[in-house]
Amino acid sequence: MKALNYSSRRSRFWRILATFAIGGACLCTVLIGQNNVVQPQPRADRLPPVDVPKPSRGVLVAKPDAVMPTVPPGFTVSVYAELQAPRLMVYAPNGDLFVSSPAANNITVFRDPKHDGVFQARSVYAQGEVAARGDGGGRPGGPPPGRGPGGGGAPASGAPSGVDPEINGPVLGAAAPACTPPPAFNKGGRGSLDAPFGMAFHDGYLYVGNTGSLVRYKYTNGDLKAQSEPEKLLDLPTGGHSTRNIIFNRAGTKMYLAVGSGSNNNAGEDCRRAAVLEFNPDGSGYRVYASGLRNPVGLALQPGTDIVWAAVNERDNLGDDLVPDYATSLRDGGFYGWPYAYIGQHYDPRYVGAFPELVKRAIVPDLLIPSHSAPLGIAFFTSAQFPQRYRNGAFVAMHGSWNRSVAAGYKVVFFPVNNGRPGPLEDFMTGFIVHDGSGGTQIERWGRLVGVTGAPDGSLLISDDGGNRIWKVSARPGAR
Repeated sequence: MKALNYSSRRSRFWRILATFAIGGACLCTVLIGQNNVVQPQPRADRLPPVDVPKPSRGVLVAKPDAVMPTVPPGFTVSVYAELQAPRLMVYAPNGDLFVSSPAANNITVFRDPKHDGVFQARSVYAQGEVAARGDGGGRPGGPPPGRGPGGGGAPASGAPSGVDPEINGPVLGAAAPACTPPPAFNKGGRGSLDAPFGMAFHDGYLYVGNTGSLVRYKYTNGDLKAQSEPEKLLDLPTGGHSTRNIIFNRAGTKMYLAVGSGSNNNAGEDCRRAAVLEFNPDGSGYRVYASGLRNPVGLALQPGTDIVWAAVNERDNLGDDLVPDYATSLRDGGFYGWPYAYIGQHYDPRYVGAFPELVKRAIVPDLLIPSHSAPLGIAFFTSAQFPQRYRNGAFVAMHGSWNRSVAAGYKVVFFPVNNGRPGPLEDFMTGFIVHDGSGGTQIERWGRLVGVTGAPDGSLLISDDGGNRIWKVSARPGAR
């Protein structure tokens, strides 16, 4: 009997141990899929020196089983929809959700007639020709070139410490050229859909920012399919950063169009690039509203105002912690540094001494973001569903790094706004990193965030072009 009892106890011991082992393995799997790297928020007066770039492209992997994004206590997260590489999202006047996908070269519409956050119908609103494309990231498919046309030749002597002209481009100093005035580009006519990104509804039209043109579709509330081919309003420069975003002022009298640079940091580009441009709704009245913005992607109006905010990707190849990306309000006529300087009067080492009067008035952005996070979408949030502290603050979606040894981005962050000024960044939705690249390992991630928008039911929608999903974050009842 004693032997039997001993055997029974030993059997129970091993069963318990096996249970802990299996549970531990499952927990480890979940934890591996929930890695989150937190870099300190940069300060304009404490930027590090230029360093050697340490790029780590990383790979996209499948979502680990039983893993969901991490959100703060009091919130839930679910999958709203699955579709190929969704990027920006905008609501039509009747409450239909329009979603762009440059990779699929189409625009999809989701109908939620009950406005309860569950769509009842979906349709491809417009489909362009499908060709092989890159992943449509906030940065070009590969490391942006450091040189423009004619930028070759022998490395310049006296290159600043940490700068390799073969990587960063020739050191031009005060000989750097100004931007190049654009050719005539107000060429109307029949348009097409070609890598659509930004969208905006205005006065019976859906405006779409293609990578090489601005077009608009005649729109009637409830349209699930485009009525006809679009009308082209403008030609836009192509190559390099490919996203083109659109927003209107509250009165609908002015339209703002974001166009990124064609390179990492080449002087002499088309003056329409690295800028937010202003137009009349018919495409006339062109002027540069704000310049020196290397790659402005997200655009949003601060609630109750016509203040335009932009989420901007800064330059690469100056080290892990240079140059900080940022979100900022835009001043009419403001200059934000690119390509000659960054974050105020910090000269790019290629252009020390160039345009001193211009650099002297370079504006320090409102909110600095850890370098190479690739902030794309930005949205101010006014829903009463979320707790009061989120009211009128902004969410920013970060697509994630390639020009950094340890991962940055791959999450959604929030910043409060008090008396019109932004507060500190805080993580809101994380957990997309499997391996962060520490110790020289390869970065692995299972999601890349792009767009953020408030839904009519008070939730927050977040597009993920790496995971081919739209996520929905809701506040639990009583969390307000």
